[in-house]
Amino acid sequence: MVEHILGKDVVVSSILTGGTTKGSSSMINEISGFDFAKKHHIKNVLAILLDGNAVDLSATFPESAVAEAITREHPAALGIMRHTSAHIMAQALGELYPGTKFAIGPVIENGFYYDVLCDHQIVPDDFAIIETKMRSIMDENYEITRRTLSKPEALKMFSDLGETFKVELISDLEVAEVSIYAHSDKFIDLCRGPHLPKTGMASRHFKITKVSGSYWRGDAKRAVLQRIYATSWFSREDLEAHLHNLAEAEKRDHRKIGRDMGLFHQQEEAVGSVFWHPNGWTLFNILRDYIRKCVRQDGYLEVCTPQMIDRSLWEASGHWEKYREHMFIAESEERILAIKPMNCPGAVQIFKQGVKSYRDLPLRMAEFGCCHRNEPSGSLYGIMRVRSFTQDDAHIFCTPQQINSETKKFCQLLVKIYDALGFSSFSVKFSDRPAARTGSDEIWDLAEDLLRKATLESGLEFVTSKGEGAFYGPKLEFVLKDKLGRDWQCGTLQVDFQMPERLGAWYTGEDGEKHHPIMLHRAVLGSLERFIGILLENYAGKLPLWLSPVQIVVATITNQQDEYAQEFFAALKARNIRAELDSRSEKISYKIRYHSVAKVPLMAVLGRTEVEQRQITIRNIDGSQETMLFSEALDRLEKLCAAPD
Repeated sequence: MVEHILGKDVVVSSILTGGTTKGSSSMINEISGFDFAKKHHIKNVLAILLDGNAVDLSATFPESAVAEAITREHPAALGIMRHTSAHIMAQALGELYPGTKFAIGPVIENGFYYDVLCDHQIVPDDFAIIETKMRSIMDENYEITRRTLSKPEALKMFSDLGETFKVELISDLEVAEVSIYAHSDKFIDLCRGPHLPKTGMASRHFKITKVSGSYWRGDAKRAVLQRIYATSWFSREDLEAHLHNLAEAEKRDHRKIGRDMGLFHQQEEAVGSVFWHPNGWTLFNILRDYIRKCVRQDGYLEVCTPQMIDRSLWEASGHWEKYREHMFIAESEERILAIKPMNCPGAVQIFKQGVKSYRDLPLRMAEFGCCHRNEPSGSLYGIMRVRSFTQDDAHIFCTPQQINSETKKFCQLLVKIYDALGFSSFSVKFSDRPAARTGSDEIWDLAEDLLRKATLESGLEFVTSKGEGAFYGPKLEFVLKDKLGRDWQCGTLQVDFQMPERLGAWYTGEDGEKHHPIMLHRAVLGSLERFIGILLENYAGKLPLWLSPVQIVVATITNQQDEYAQEFFAALKARNIRAELDSRSEKISYKIRYHSVAKVPLMAVLGRTEVEQRQITIRNIDGSQETMLFSEALDRLEKLCAAPD
């Protein structure tokens, strides 16, 4: 089933003047999208935006409905075109490799994929063959039609076709009818649409990018499928720009950079975990120590909670019901313990020790908590997606009246840290109540209103993500944009009215009565492991000097400079500059190449002239260099290498 969910907040553009119609007649006249486009003389229409929802051109609707033509310039157009391209790719796979079974194939950021069960092992050499078949299907210009079937009819049809994955999907749907799309009589698929009217309207500017394995429904016990990824654009220029970015992203792959820099490795005996090497662990601690300094300055107290906690606490917090499948479990003395997947219930236990007054609030608890989550092995990716990770977590216990000021304070802290790390531009998403949640609508109304108001007063614009809040409260998500234009969701702020009450936390209010505190869950980086991966890819390994695990290498041209190099190296260490000494009997050109691959930002190159004149030649990784006196070099480097305030 190919799925495409248009953005919740679809922007209505002004593509057509007078294109929105509202009838005044009491009679209801039905028109199709084709009729609508013809009536308003609009060419190259792909679909219709009807009362905020995209529908096929063949769909009919009252003339009085609020409608808009979707052409290529419309924000929804690219997704619809990719949606149809996914179907075209599925048809191509079926024709090339008879017996192929179709699973799902959603539109994703910058493209789409399709999961199939196929006897033929698809490899990169097959991509051109599949692309040629896709273009042939476009050239045939098959009409794409939609019809609805009752659930029993759909089950029989896909069962007769032997499409077991579709049968399972339909069986799980709690609906009376389902929609199917067909390319004439050549291809049929379960889908909710919308689609282009004909296969020939799909863009020829596409490229299959990779193939990987995937488990049916993400379950390692189910069928192993082949997932074919592709990208598609309306112009050759956009396609080439995207392919360039993909090539650049491959060069910046944090796994390769991690190997080149000697930072970490991973292996099958510890799936989803990281073996940090000395330089990698140095980087980890530099980042953690900087965050630690920032939160201390901002009034946080650092705590540490247990790794394993009895299931009774997770049941009380609601996590056992909502999150049990992602927890690692241990048993001891007939008790079931969970290795913590998050830190918040432990923070509440610390808050509960001793009587708290409103005068003690806000109480800000920071924790660099190591968490474990049983992520499917197929979803793991380098240090970006792991099972064992450390959060720069914190929990703020406050009164309802303090939500506003604490949100503002956190946003200021977050802006400061992101700026220091080189991410001065970010966007904000406001996620409101999900369908599966705890707490009354009145509590959710209050939490959402308070968080929304505080965010606006912080001077931050945001877009709303409907229904994507946590089960216990609304949240803000802070999304960074890297140097390749990719988005990374990192920081979060969540308002929680539920957990303190569920776990029996209270404080004495100004009125002398007991009140449950509000709990703000917040993180700036999210996972330190993932954020380090983002940093490595953003900077292509060339980290800012203050973050570099090795800031400078002292390298000799010949062994005659060894004594002088030792003196300068010792002076650097005395000033807490992270330095290494390379006095190997190798040519200086070899040493420069070696440390450039390891992304060491600076080298002190010492030869006979430097020794005779007590000078230091500092070479940047970009190849530029400057010579200065011994003492001047030390002073300059100490200033350059210092972490930001």
